Amino acid sequence: MNISVVIPLLNEQDSLTELHDWIAKVMQSNQFSYEIIFIDDGSTDDSWKIISELSAKNKSVKGIRFLKNFGKSQALHAGFEKASGDVIITMDADLQDSPDEIPELYNMIITEGYDLVSGWKKKRYDSVISKNLPSKLFNWAARKTSGVKLNDFNCGLKAYSLEVVKNIDVNGEMHRYIPVLAKNAGFSKITEKVVQHQARKYGVTKFGMNRFVHGFLDLITIWFLSHFGKRPMHLFGALGFIMFAIGFAFAVYLGIDKLFLNPTGRLITERPQFYLSLSTMIIGTQFFVAGFLGEIILRTKQDKKRYSVKNELNLE
Repeated sequence: MNISVVIPLLNEQDSLTELHDWIAKVMQSNQFSYEIIFIDDGSTDDSWKIISELSAKNKSVKGIRFLKNFGKSQALHAGFEKASGDVIITMDADLQDSPDEIPELYNMIITEGYDLVSGWKKKRYDSVISKNLPSKLFNWAARKTSGVKLNDFNCGLKAYSLEVVKNIDVNGEMHRYIPVLAKNAGFSKITEKVVQHQARKYGVTKFGMNRFVHGFLDLITIWFLSHFGKRPMHLFGALGFIMFAIGFAFAVYLGIDKLFLNPTGRLITERPQFYLSLSTMIIGTQFFVAGFLGEIILRTKQDKKRYSVKNELNLE
């Protein structure tokens, strides 16, 4: 199979039929074999009903329905597990991503040999205050933190080789950072392509300030995981050593001062340096323990399902 199109969605009943017809037209005109995998992330409208109708008419349409809303990252993870195309395309279901971009994205993966091509919505139709400016700030921080030089991390329109999606684990809210996950997994041929952004035709945006805040918190998380995810003792052990050394140095100073320099002075327990020393050594020890616990968890953890599927269509 040439292409798998993975589409996570939440309450997009008005756009699904039009999106399907548009994708099918592009695939047929380019003679691609394809599958469209819709992942219904707990919609409360008629989205699943429409997906069921589309799958009955077109066997290339496949569906996954979650029991409730688990989030976009979990939806992408489920779609990636089922995808079998040589190239996997992800896009949003709101018609703001253009399927006409698919042939060129496909060629960049197959012909030019890229592992991942991320869309860049250079000209946007979003509100400047509520989404555009926050996105620019977020993308700047992501570039500086991750070292991946992309202008639009959050664009839903991306293309991947099959090897990439089978070797990354998209969880939590990490869908924004799939290029970083791919880089950390060893895939270095990552680029971007300017893509057309279209104004939303139906429904309302799911973007809010809470997602903006969550994005930066996730950025801190992925920075930590990128640098210390497989060796937490390197961070916590170093912090623990520094803290313990500072506390121990204070304790040595207090002991020498009391025994040799000022034996008739105040008791050690009456000096504030004593409590600073004690607190610092305790905190340093706790950092050491945190590092050891992190190492133990890494070696004993078992993967658990992060979502529950209610129905599947045309999937073996």
